Amino acid sequence: MLYLYIKALHIIFIVTWFAGLFYVVRLFIYFVEANDRPVTEKSVLQSQYNVMISRLWSIITVPSMMLTVVLGSYLMIVSGYYHQTWMLVKLGLVIFLLTYHFLCGLIKKQLSKGVVKYTSNQMRAWNEVATLLLFSIIFMVELKDSLNMLAGVLGLLVLAVLLMLGIRFYKKYRERR
Repeated sequence: MLYLYIKALHIIFIVTWFAGLFYVVRLFIYFVEANDRPVTEKSVLQSQYNVMISRLWSIITVPSMMLTVVLGSYLMIVSGYYHQTWMLVKLGLVIFLLTYHFLCGLIKKQLSKGVVKYTSNQMRAWNEVATLLLFSIIFMVELKDSLNMLAGVLGLLVLAVLLMLGIRFYKKYRERR
């Protein structure tokens, strides 16, 4: 019974972690776009975005990441899945996700210092990395070894292309307004 409670908590913290990652990058986009505003407006907006980013990061995103990793590690050890191929692939994807998380932390620090290194379109593309990782991890966990790796990779490539096309479409739509 304890295993099921831990698993439920693990899933809840996965959801809150991803929610934090999705929203923090959305705030990065708004911060970057505020750079094109008049000085007074830019200052007010970026100041507010920094507060929002900082609170989201420290209150939701980082604690959720930590709890996800701790609870997931417990589940992996107790279940004995750590030696199975699908779990090793999932762990590789989780390492990519953790790398993404820490790179978001670096972007957060840069923006808090007023350093803008990316365009809003680059941030939109960056936001889709988390989407690809979420899809990959969930499919890996649910399909386990029944997942045909070639079909999975092709499916992710199609998803990536669709996401990039969506970003381009949205950019053109915004430019017309």
